[in-house]
Amino acid sequence: MTPTFTTENKVIKDILGRTSIREYDPERKVHPEVLEAILRSAMAAPSAVNKQPWSFVVVDDPDILAKLAAALPYAHMAAHAPLAIVVCGDRSRFLEGTDSTLWVQDLSAASENILLAAEALGLGGVWTCIYPHAEREDPVSAILGLPDGIIPFNLIPLGYPTRAHKPKDKWDSSKIHRNKW
Repeated sequence: MTPTFTTENKVIKDILGRTSIREYDPERKVHPEVLEAILRSAMAAPSAVNKQPWSFVVVDDPDILAKLAAALPYAHMAAHAPLAIVVCGDRSRFLEGTDSTLWVQDLSAASENILLAAEALGLGGVWTCIYPHAEREDPVSAILGLPDGIIPFNLIPLGYPTRAHKPKDKWDSSKIHRNKW
């Protein structure tokens, strides 16, 4: 049987419904089991040679969230989120040679899984960039007390949205080429 495209499929619906959420309901906290499901989803991401070069710092202390929001130019919403996840790269699990930068792809896959799991569970989040900007990495490393060899990659504030958001339709058939350009 040939599968057909439908937005009724839960996974497809969550992927197409995901949008960046920057405003969170201050009355709703993220239950520990929900957070664990999100982190399990992150760790289910593919990684080169299964190195899993990621570590995650869950931040739910309002003072630390405020410090991170102040340190990062596009993460002001973190100060009002119930929690944030800082996705970090662990140099001890990076590949060597020409594959030494594949950790960026691995952490990107884990980050997208966080955002998709959040969407599936009724939460919202937004990917805010840290790496490759030293002026962002250094303060985040200091705020979180990251050890040497751990690189803060991004910060993803998470929470329950304050209102419904309509995702953008990003479909553009002109970006598809078949067999050759």
